[in-house]
Amino acid sequence: MAAVTVSDKGQVVIPAEIRKQLGITPGCRLSFHIEGHSIRVVVERNITPSKLEDGYGMLVCHASGTRRLSSFDVAHAMREAADDRG
Repeated sequence: MAAVTVSDKGQVVIPAEIRKQLGITPGCRLSFHIEGHSIRVVVERNITPSKLEDGYGMLVCHASGTRRLSSFDVAHAMREAADDRG
């Protein structure tokens, strides 16, 4: 059994081995329940890490024609933005 020390702010660090076994990752939600003189901690949800490839095809541009970065004129866009400001 792992023992930890509570900080002045009431914070504790969950030992790495326990986090690994329970799949606790940044963003996981934990709920605390008092049971007699004990605290029971329940992992509410695990956030599955995503990969860059998982987002492929999520963003779709419906503009006609193909736009390439090489055809984008930064100076022209800056002039248009300046004109819009009045």
